[in-house]
Amino acid sequence: MDARIDFFTTPTGGKVVRSLMTLGRELKGLPLPTATKELVSLRVSQINGCAVCLDMHTKEAVAAGESALRLNLVAAWREATVYTAAERAALALAEEGTRVADGAGGVRDEVWAEAAEHYDTDQLAALVTLISFMNMANRLNIVTRQPAGDYVAGQFH
Repeated sequence: MDARIDFFTTPTGGKVVRSLMTLGRELKGLPLPTATKELVSLRVSQINGCAVCLDMHTKEAVAAGESALRLNLVAAWREATVYTAAERAALALAEEGTRVADGAGGVRDEVWAEAAEHYDTDQLAALVTLISFMNMANRLNIVTRQPAGDYVAGQFH
């Protein structure tokens, strides 16, 4: 499959994508555990069906030492016993922050409160930023049909 647009060959696309890549590098420094960042990125990308981001974040998670078991169970995290309470709260927030059109009220108060039990205000800001960024990146890749499978862990850092 070929991408509809090679962003790096257009003035507008190149400028925007370079800016997004800079932001993506900044997100690596968010005050959250690496495992949480990668699990959230994977879950958002699963919901949206973004193959590029699934490829990238699976490989980044493996490079960071994440287990195959935990990666394979992200889509069924509610039934899986391999995630911490904090990770489960982050995954719930990621799902509701991604599926905003599915629920009239957006993120429910209970989901926010659960996340707030595990993360301080700065970490909550980091989670919301990461969830929002991943949704934007997913849509950019999906609309333009960016192909997946060739990502190498660390290639954009």
